[in-house]
Amino acid sequence: MKQLFSALAMLMLLLAPGAFAKSQYVSEDLFTYMHSGPGTKYRIIGSVDSGEAVTVIGGQKDGYSQIIDSRGRKGWINSKYVSDNPGLKVRMPALEKELKTLKSALNNAQQDADSKQKGLVESLELRSKQLQELEVSNSQLRQKLEEALTEKRELSAKLDTQKDDLLMRYFLYGGIVAGVGLLFGLLLPHLIPKKKQHPRGWA
Repeated sequence: MKQLFSALAMLMLLLAPGAFAKSQYVSEDLFTYMHSGPGTKYRIIGSVDSGEAVTVIGGQKDGYSQIIDSRGRKGWINSKYVSDNPGLKVRMPALEKELKTLKSALNNAQQDADSKQKGLVESLELRSKQLQELEVSNSQLRQKLEEALTEKRELSAKLDTQKDDLLMRYFLYGGIVAGVGLLFGLLLPHLIPKKKQHPRGWA
């Protein structure tokens, strides 16, 4: 009976660590020694590298935690070197991947910004060119308008001169006609011979 109880007790001790097993990590020191018991008075059975994942299989005792390392060795290490957070060595690939993703996103954003800036510059240059062309066209139109106004003024002046000349001609022709009529009226009586009267009157 006593042997059966001892066997059951040993079985419980073997099964109990697995029931409370918990994955944790060795903190970022170079390495820490693993002892055969909870303290430095126990012999060193190996070392655990920093950042290595270990399985805590029991509670703490005298500031030490019982673990199983990645090579399956069971021992005790100082609890201050055990952390719930993965070490930098474990997190480094994920951090590098995240950094690469961020760099790629930043590069894409920069390229997009450069592309938009280039498009804005090209659009601004096009608008500036169109504005210059409009200014040249406007200047040409103003010049043509001034030439048209000058030509209009010249034509108006010529028309006024022609009107004055025509009016003078009317006056001149009218004067000539009047003079000729007056002269004809004065000369006509002298040109028509007078009839001689019969001494006894009209026959």
